[in-house]
Amino acid sequence: MEPSPLPQAQLITLCLVRIVVPISFTQIFPYINEFIEFLGVTDSSQIGFFSGLVESSFAISQLLFIYHWARLSDRFGRRPIIIIGTLGVAVMTIVFGLANSIPELIVYRCLAGFFGATASVIHTVLGEITDSTNQAAAFPLYGSFCLSFSTTSRPLIGGSLSNPAQKFERIDHAEGLYSRIVSFFYLHPYFLPGLVSGIMSLMGVALAYFCLEESLPTKRRFPTSSSQTDPETFAGANNESEDNASSFPKHPSARILLSIPIIRALSLSGFALEMNGTSFVVLFVLFCYTPIEQGGLAFPPSVIGYALAFTGVVAGLTQLFLMPVFLRRFEAAKIYSVCMAVWPLVFLILPCLNIIARYGSDHGLNGGLTPLSTHTKAILWVGFFVTLTLSRVGGIAYPASMILIKNNVPCPEYLGSTNGLVQWFMCLSRCVSAAFARYNIMGGHFWAVLHALIAVLGWWLARSISLNSKSTLSS
Repeated sequence: MEPSPLPQAQLITLCLVRIVVPISFTQIFPYINEFIEFLGVTDSSQIGFFSGLVESSFAISQLLFIYHWARLSDRFGRRPIIIIGTLGVAVMTIVFGLANSIPELIVYRCLAGFFGATASVIHTVLGEITDSTNQAAAFPLYGSFCLSFSTTSRPLIGGSLSNPAQKFERIDHAEGLYSRIVSFFYLHPYFLPGLVSGIMSLMGVALAYFCLEESLPTKRRFPTSSSQTDPETFAGANNESEDNASSFPKHPSARILLSIPIIRALSLSGFALEMNGTSFVVLFVLFCYTPIEQGGLAFPPSVIGYALAFTGVVAGLTQLFLMPVFLRRFEAAKIYSVCMAVWPLVFLILPCLNIIARYGSDHGLNGGLTPLSTHTKAILWVGFFVTLTLSRVGGIAYPASMILIKNNVPCPEYLGSTNGLVQWFMCLSRCVSAAFARYNIMGGHFWAVLHALIAVLGWWLARSISLNSKSTLSS
């Protein structure tokens, strides 16, 4: 079968709108501790507590409302929900920098999370404007663009634009409008990053309003060339597509969706995938920084930064070039299962690297460890980059999951709710993953064993998807 033309205009619009929420969510990270201190919290332990509270309020609010927004999109259409959500994120991101108290910060972040919960609807649109012949190209392009751009712009916006008044000339040399601008930024030193992020969000609103077409079949006024949804690609759970769909209500609840075995497996394995993907970034940095005798590698921050940059490049290239090839040759369910099987290896290799580092060093006279030998360093670097590469291979499971959701809902009308349900489980894992950070058990390697077990569970669930799903992408 000849592949359908990619709906390029719609795909570009989706990519640009999609990056709004992650940028708004993370742009505060470089300066939030300073912002808390600026508001009058002088106790360092309290600064950490309140900054964590502000940061997590977005994710918790998003978790509470993500499924409800998805169900609303099934009733009223994708386009209005995306526009409302993106506009709300824009406004809340802008006013965040004007807050004068910690309660205000928390309220603004909760509201931003409330509107940001519409992000799952964008995944649904991507599924509805593609079909089984072109999604192998569309999904990796969508994932690689969003990952690369948002990863690059997050620290740039928050880190370089905060407290701009210190970069201006002294206020007593300023006059007129310039003086008022400088005075404003002295009063609100963290307004500019939110303003820039908010303007980007408003641009997303304009794009969605003028360029994004409605993709929900029941709300489209007439078929369009960019609407590539192929009803035949929607496979019913347990191979009962039409009969099974007719036995469910028009607007299913989460309980009804979870009663479908393959949707339940996608939701639970998605929880495990996001748990491992989110925790790996945090734990990898901590592992590299921790002294060797405490279970880490004692790498300097510069090396860790280069490693993360390498990971980002590998992730983008993998999704952009390798995944389309894989998807044309193998079923998405097989790819998902293999990628999930990689995650246990990722976490088990890390403590092995620490063991190699310990054996490659001797205890000196002062009780510390002597520098590593050249041979040991070579082994560590090889294992280091193998681990990072495997983690990016495991990341291919994300777009594969999106394809599986599309191909295994009982009927097209359930796509929005199902996407919202799976994203809810992923969002839940982001809220709880930090609780499993590190414990000084098993030589400091408890975290690796725990996440390897979670990854094994996720692989087992993914394997059941592979046995039951209709995920062939092309004939």
